[in-house]
Amino acid sequence: MEQLRKGWRLSGMVGAVAFAVAGMGGVQAKEVTDTDILNDAENTSQVVTHGLGTKGQRYSPLAQINASTVKDLVPVWSFSFGGEKQRGQQSQPLVHDGKMFVTASYSRIFALDVKTGEKLWKYEHRLPDGIMPCCDVVNRGAAIYGNLVIFGTLDAQLVALDKDSGKVVWKEKIADYKAGYSLTAAPQIVKGMVITGNSGGEFGIVGRVDARDAKTGKLVWTRPVVEGHMGYKYDKDGKQVDNGISGTTNATWPGDLWKTGGAAPWLSAYYDPDVNLIFIGTGNPAPWNSHLRPGDNLYSASTVAIDPDTGKIVWHYQTTPHDGWDFDGVNEFVSFEYKDPKSGKMVKAGGKADRNGFFFVNDRTNGKLLNAFPFVKQIDWAKGIDVAKGRPIYNDDKRPGNPFTDGGGDGKKGKTVFNAPSFLGGKNQMPMAYSPATNLFYVPANEWGMDIWNEPVTYKKGAAYLGAGFTIKTVADDHIGARRAIDPVTGKIVWEIKNNAPLWGGVLTTKGGLVFWGTPEGFLKAADAKTGKEVWSFQTGSGVVAPPITYELDGEQYVAVASGWGGAVPLWGGEVAKKVNFLEQGGSVWVFKLHKS
Repeated sequence: MEQLRKGWRLSGMVGAVAFAVAGMGGVQAKEVTDTDILNDAENTSQVVTHGLGTKGQRYSPLAQINASTVKDLVPVWSFSFGGEKQRGQQSQPLVHDGKMFVTASYSRIFALDVKTGEKLWKYEHRLPDGIMPCCDVVNRGAAIYGNLVIFGTLDAQLVALDKDSGKVVWKEKIADYKAGYSLTAAPQIVKGMVITGNSGGEFGIVGRVDARDAKTGKLVWTRPVVEGHMGYKYDKDGKQVDNGISGTTNATWPGDLWKTGGAAPWLSAYYDPDVNLIFIGTGNPAPWNSHLRPGDNLYSASTVAIDPDTGKIVWHYQTTPHDGWDFDGVNEFVSFEYKDPKSGKMVKAGGKADRNGFFFVNDRTNGKLLNAFPFVKQIDWAKGIDVAKGRPIYNDDKRPGNPFTDGGGDGKKGKTVFNAPSFLGGKNQMPMAYSPATNLFYVPANEWGMDIWNEPVTYKKGAAYLGAGFTIKTVADDHIGARRAIDPVTGKIVWEIKNNAPLWGGVLTTKGGLVFWGTPEGFLKAADAKTGKEVWSFQTGSGVVAPPITYELDGEQYVAVASGWGGAVPLWGGEVAKKVNFLEQGGSVWVFKLHKS
């Protein structure tokens, strides 16, 4: 889920502008096909998916930059997003046909010459007054299909631009921003459809996943992820067709709270063509006060597998049933294979480092839980995960109290409890990576806790819908962040690199035996993927809270990352935010390659 910043209003947004490159009209641009998308993990000359492949492994087969050569990695060019619109920069760039496409804060997107960094065009979405993004004005990236580049906006719109000129081709409203909806995730293309979730769980919105024709923006199907709501398909004429209810009304949401149940799927979906399923995580149930909504509250805080051809939920796995800590379940579900140590057979699995501090391994064909273990060192809310039952073993003393029955019983504030991890999670939005060369996941973990309590709350359209208060605290003296290499079969932490500030940027790993990641202190770093030995770093000038990419151009390997401190930590971090308040904002993209002597 994305946490709300009360009273935050934005105004004076710059109007939409697109600048075309002179003289471009005579060149026939290459379009992005379904084959390009399906082959993205292997095609080193492009990056056309969020995740460097539909499965989201963030692994590249490139090896020119490796443990021996990385010492010669130097910046080639840097591009500033400009102006006063700094804030958090969480975009993963895309690369295709000589261009880099990178989104920026305040719903902007730039097209750059991939060789020189020259700006080809930019588009700035006109944002209305009163938008309500909970966790900074971030954007996590775009999608490419045909001759279109498509991205979401903070006022809950989806915009498709001609990727060569920057001109708007189509624009569709996803939901009502006045009710708290927004859109910050990078869309994904699946079978010619653009797949999006929505944001806004702290406002009592209804989470859902939409599939639209990528060429036209018209809805193909929509699937709510709060049990009790109806999903629909749409025929070729745009007529709505009943596609069935999501679950059973009142089965796990007694009363009427399911109508404003949250569960926003506010990160990107991934797609596995091997099993023909879309995987997407869902956010926290609304409100945070769990005593108001007894039951498991499906499909909140879950991994949901959706059939792309019908829009129906094939299976789900709930990582935090009846979430009372704002642990969400939105984190990425990454497809991988491993050999079962007992049977010797290969298993089609998926891994997820959840906000709640546990790493889950599921059979991605049916959702069955195969393994679960902690990936952070302090977890208070649960004693463990019962793998056979597929459910947490709750520590009941660590659920925030009911304001009407404890904490004085005055109906104002329930008992305060301390919990780790904090609601910002053992891992949050920053995507992890998986290497089939080492069979390890590389997870950006954080060690922190929180005091949390419940309060009364009622739903009002467009208003905060939390019913809780909190203070985030550190739990260790020497670090908050920890880059960890994790074996998903044994649950062992193979190595770790501690970091003073929280880690909030994603990870890249390569066949060259390296792991790349950024830190809020401004460094882009590289380590040996097997040993964890740091082998390279570069100061970008602002905090890195975005995932790096790598690609090949004219026979040379490049690495790129967006830099710009922001996101949820400085807005919601409590004592942690004070610890890192010296960090400077920024807004740029950096590109590196090996220096030739």
